[in-house]
Amino acid sequence: MSTIEITTKIEALKELENLIEEAKAEAEALRDEIKAEMLSRDTEEMEAGTYIVRWTSVLTQRFDTTSFKKVMPELYKEYTKQIASRRFTIA
Repeated sequence: MSTIEITTKIEALKELENLIEEAKAEAEALRDEIKAEMLSRDTEEMEAGTYIVRWTSVLTQRFDTTSFKKVMPELYKEYTKQIASRRFTIA
């Protein structure tokens, strides 16, 4: 593949990535509008035509690795492993 072909593909990729970001921002704005309406109605569930929209509170439990690392650094090191991966970037 020539440098010109690679440059063309990178430019096309950048355009598509920009379109994706714009679409994500637009989707998030619509999501926020629906959430605002649900807040104003003081509801966690709402019917809209054939759709049921839910915006519920969820409680989860997560392991606090930062605190564990401070309290038990040796045990943390013992159960930590290094993983190799490859990162693709265009600058």
